[in-house]
Amino acid sequence: MPKEAVFTMKLESSLREDFIAAAKASDRPASQIIRELMREYIRRQSENQAYDTYLEQKVEKGRQAIRSSEGVDNEEVERLFAERRATAAGKV
Repeated sequence: MPKEAVFTMKLESSLREDFIAAAKASDRPASQIIRELMREYIRRQSENQAYDTYLEQKVEKGRQAIRSSEGVDNEEVERLFAERRATAAGKV
């Protein structure tokens, strides 16, 4: 892929020197490593956004269930799982 853009950034001299040394030690161009870091950051942000969207949808679905009286209150959930735990403990 042809490189068409230039990215300029300010950073501490020691950070730059340490990064350049680490890149040389791995026998890789610093620009290649930066591109990989940027791609990884974009991928993680995309995953985080997808998870946030999933979670928001799940919460909204639960809220809709509560509004339409389809939900189960906390006491009932606790009772059901206490029964399950007791059953599981008896089988072990």
